[in-house]
Amino acid sequence: MIGIFIAGMYSHSALAQVKQTEHIQQVWLAYFNQTRFSQKWGGWADLHLRTKEDFFTNFSQSIIRLGLTYYLTDDAKLTAGYAYINHFPGDNHKNISQPEHRPWQQLQWHTKYPKLKLMQWFRLEERYRRKIKDDNTLAEGYNFNFRIRYNFFSQFGLGKKKFQPGSFSVVLNDELHVNFGKQVVNNYFDQNRFFAGFNYHVNKHDNLQFGYMNVFQQLAAGNRYRSNSTARIFYFHNLDLRKSIAPGK
Repeated sequence: MIGIFIAGMYSHSALAQVKQTEHIQQVWLAYFNQTRFSQKWGGWADLHLRTKEDFFTNFSQSIIRLGLTYYLTDDAKLTAGYAYINHFPGDNHKNISQPEHRPWQQLQWHTKYPKLKLMQWFRLEERYRRKIKDDNTLAEGYNFNFRIRYNFFSQFGLGKKKFQPGSFSVVLNDELHVNFGKQVVNNYFDQNRFFAGFNYHVNKHDNLQFGYMNVFQQLAAGNRYRSNSTARIFYFHNLDLRKSIAPGK
């Protein structure tokens, strides 16, 4: 279903113009933390560092994202926060980094079975990217657009001790990004990220995720695309700071 939707988003522009696709290779490293402070409140933090090309040549982005979470139930939660993104020197700003400010809001929910775990979220982002004057200079003001993301994450337990410390699970994950707003002209479809890999369950709270991800992105020109073959390594750290409830209470 996601693939059909993606095709519909950019098929019209692809027919009208010659499609140009560049192929790059990157490494994405990230640390995620979700900490539950009480029955209703928790915190979110994630840190990212991404290389630019040929897996290990230069850097493309760094991200610091923070949020405050409200638990509707144990398996459904709302989060709102702020992210700061540094776009390292690139094609239209070769000697200077471009900052981006990104407020975000999210609805996330989990579904659990004995051999399968699912996670989904809808995330809305407000992207304020600093304008570029030339290769060496930032301009005054920001370009702005909204972006909505839908993420579907599935995890299949392996072995006798499924999802227990020391075990592995198979991960399949797809996330669709769609732009909208007055300044979006050609690329309402932004990108799709498909990931296949493994989770190693370090302990009850932590797991190490690693595998291959393809990021297929439509650039602002409309007829230019980027296919990014990515080695992805993420570390997830989940803490529950609630006090234990005494039996019978």
